[in-house]
Amino acid sequence: MRRSSCCARTCALLATATLAACGTLDGLSGRSTPPEPAVDRTQTQALLVSGHLETLQRLLASGPAEQAEIVATARREYDEAATASRQLRYALVLATPGHASTDVTEAQRLLRELTATPESLVPAERALARLELSQLDRQALLAAENRRLQAAVDRADRERNSTASRRLQAELEENARLRKALEDAQKKLDAIANIERTITERKPQSEGRTP
Repeated sequence: MRRSSCCARTCALLATATLAACGTLDGLSGRSTPPEPAVDRTQTQALLVSGHLETLQRLLASGPAEQAEIVATARREYDEAATASRQLRYALVLATPGHASTDVTEAQRLLRELTATPESLVPAERALARLELSQLDRQALLAAENRRLQAAVDRADRERNSTASRRLQAELEENARLRKALEDAQKKLDAIANIERTITERKPQSEGRTP
């Protein structure tokens, strides 16, 4: 995938995260006196999402060496403490194309685990997980359809080539049969010509002996 497509993907994730955060703020604005912990939770969401997106932006903008380091860090943090937030970040890193460690299958598995237990994520992260999984599933369907069409084209080519080969073989065999028939006919004609020539040569001699 080209870098422009990757940037578009990151922008889509950012837009989704922003909408999710706004939804949380809208819910809070309906209260006359929102409690302080709710404000802290919103700030936490913003920090978490911005951290995920910053990691993806660095991954897209870096060279191979730094990309490998970013992936290794995300994996190490996930292995040390497999929190839902760290699992999401690692899944997003694996899903990002354009680097050597891209692993869409593993990313889909991790994201499905998260979306199966949405309460483990804050709303903004939940939106990110669902959006990314939806995009990966759609890409997988398109890839499967492309493989199916390519297989159909290859099969049609093979059948066409096989039909052409059979037709060519049949024509070669027919040409060989006609050639043999022509040779046999020519041999018969030669034999007839020899007989006629022999008869013609013998006829004057027979006539000369007549009393």
